Amino acid sequence: MTDTARMEPAEAFALLGRIKLADIDLDGVLALIADLANRTIPGAAAVSVTLVRDTTAFTTSSTSDLARELDEAQYDSGRGPCLDASAANTTFSVPDVAGDARWPQWAAQAVKHGVHSSLAIGLPIQEAVCGALNIYALEPSAFDEDAIVVAQTFAGYAAVALANVHLYDVTASLAQHLQAAMESRAFIEQAKGIIMGERRCTPDEAFRILAKVSQDSNRKVRDVASALVARATTARQE
Repeated sequence: MTDTARMEPAEAFALLGRIKLADIDLDGVLALIADLANRTIPGAAAVSVTLVRDTTAFTTSSTSDLARELDEAQYDSGRGPCLDASAANTTFSVPDVAGDARWPQWAAQAVKHGVHSSLAIGLPIQEAVCGALNIYALEPSAFDEDAIVVAQTFAGYAAVALANVHLYDVTASLAQHLQAAMESRAFIEQAKGIIMGERRCTPDEAFRILAKVSQDSNRKVRDVASALVARATTARQE
């Protein structure tokens, strides 16, 4: 772990609030959240972000190998403060890891790595995805009430940023799928027109011909149609 330049909480909150979704992807937002939390929350020595999707937890960003290793110790055992914080969307403070009996297997690993207090704060993102902001410290009782308030406020801004970028990604993906579907439909309609002109058949019959070629050649209808349109275009140019 290396020393990081400290930052005032208000400045970090403002940075999270000014994220331009068109200029940064989900990985970038996650890395920014971990870095800003590490620089902002008093007492933090290492920070990570856990996301949970379909009951599978994984660390998406971390400021050090230490944070990632302590996260993965929780995933391996199925128990730990970050998993409980994610599930309950609440805060779990561990002021004395060595004396905490809630997650003994994880606590032993944390002490072995020199971590003696931690915070895990739930991050509600959307229905299918939740997570936690994980903050680790090398001293016992590193997070007083003021530090916990800062961490919880930071987590609130981070959750909004993550929810927004996730929605943006979903919307962008949907737009791409719609565009691809429109292009596929255009190729299929052009191919049907070519077949109708050659075979003097109806639109339904033309589509059935495309579908049979697709089945016989083990190719998608869209690919069969695209190839037919390409051949017809080349023939017209010759």
